[in-house]
Amino acid sequence: MEIKTIENELNSLAYHGRGIIIGKSTDGKKAITAYFIMGRSENSRNRVFIEDGEGIRTQAFDESKMTDPHLIIYAPVRVLGNKTIVTNGDQTDTIYELMDRQMTFEQALRTREFEDDAPNYTPRISGIIRLENGDMNYAMSILKSAEGDGSSCQRFTYAYSNPIAGKAKFIHTYKCDGNPLPSFEGEPKTLELPDVDIDTLTNVIWENLNQDNKVSLFVRYIDLATGKYESRIVNKNA
Repeated sequence: MEIKTIENELNSLAYHGRGIIIGKSTDGKKAITAYFIMGRSENSRNRVFIEDGEGIRTQAFDESKMTDPHLIIYAPVRVLGNKTIVTNGDQTDTIYELMDRQMTFEQALRTREFEDDAPNYTPRISGIIRLENGDMNYAMSILKSAEGDGSSCQRFTYAYSNPIAGKAKFIHTYKCDGNPLPSFEGEPKTLELPDVDIDTLTNVIWENLNQDNKVSLFVRYIDLATGKYESRIVNKNA
């Protein structure tokens, strides 16, 4: 499998859509996750990330310009005990609520499908990190239309046990730019995680996202031994 640097991957496309990165730090001591949003329309670009408890939520930057909050306003990150949930939509809440009732990540997502934004049918991408006994495991999911046919939903889940230090998996909503936008294809991509602190990694991701289309970025480092975390938020609208 091809392994790319973050810089090379993010510069390979002008429009990834929304993306989730999850992996383990090079020293094996931290879980690392990042979530970014990009936008082409004024409504999509009119957003910021703000802190919300142990997670974050999206908010309109200029309320007077918000034309449709549907699919735009949601909580991308929530924490449930030893689990951190990261998604590109309100399925964050679905996962949180159903896992709190003892359902699995995959079972929770069987109740959902891709977004109702024909003709794009934007995939719902989700990730979950679980801390256990000083280590981590994680899973990623994508719910997408069948080759752009909105009558059929395809659900894929990828689970990673004992992940390799210094590597991360990356999943994003769109294969490339287009009209309609083609859904992401294949299993999550493998990226190298540089041996850097959270501020440096945040800067690397942000600076290599397309300047015109990037909107907001969230990065979190979680200590595997203690569960303590530190986070960073960058908003183009500041």
